[in-house]
Amino acid sequence: MSSITSLNHLNLSHNLLSGPIPTINQFSTFSDPSIYEGNLGLCGLPLSANCSNPNDQNHKHDQDEEDDEDGWYMTWFFISMAMGFSVGIWAVGGSLALNKS
Repeated sequence: MSSITSLNHLNLSHNLLSGPIPTINQFSTFSDPSIYEGNLGLCGLPLSANCSNPNDQNHKHDQDEEDDEDGWYMTWFFISMAMGFSVGIWAVGGSLALNKS
């Protein structure tokens, strides 16, 4: 997005964006902080949040913990899905084998 050069209006509010706001090309012309409203993870001009704020590292650490937790849930989701698939296959295949004999 930072390579955009001809944009009249931009509204990125409430999109859960995070990180520094680009300051090159067209982004340097957007000086209204309301276009970034609702994106608590954004930092840099025109917002008052400085990107080198130590709270950003704490936020990143919290985000890493959430990612680890999500990974754990996904692992168990796939394990249970594999077990369900196996039971389903055996139930269908077993019933067909019993009906055949």
